[in-house]
Amino acid sequence: MEKIILTEQGKKELEARLKELKNELIPEVVQRIKVAREQGDLSENAEYHSAREEREKLEGEAEEIKNKLKFGEVFVATEKNIVQVGSTIKYLDIDEDEEFTFTMVGTAEADLSKGKMSIESPIGKAMLNKKAGETVVVKTAKCGEYSIKILEIID
Repeated sequence: MEKIILTEQGKKELEARLKELKNELIPEVVQRIKVAREQGDLSENAEYHSAREEREKLEGEAEEIKNKLKFGEVFVATEKNIVQVGSTIKYLDIDEDEEFTFTMVGTAEADLSKGKMSIESPIGKAMLNKKAGETVVVKTAKCGEYSIKILEIID
């Protein structure tokens, strides 16, 4: 399996989610299945089928998290003045004259809605190992090329 890059925070979040799945969510669904079974005919028992589907989904998520933790490597920052995994970056999209702030993470943690950008994304690749003040060119298949300026490496 391919190496999975995690931040320390990302590892903690995965561990917390796995604990929640194993100790709360999956047991609750198993209990719902048990109650639904007691209602008799399973072929027309929507609650039973719904709970089984939910259990499969939660167990799949738990297995995925276990693999991320098993094969994951926590990246430890070596320098504070360059963009790397775990760095929070403030940058300017020069063409749009718009500022953004994101934390650089491995693909397993990426979630733009939470301000976490993958180092494998076009912007992440362009900024990796660069310093504040540098302007870099981002290349994408969809948008072509555009320039961004790294304004600040926050941490």
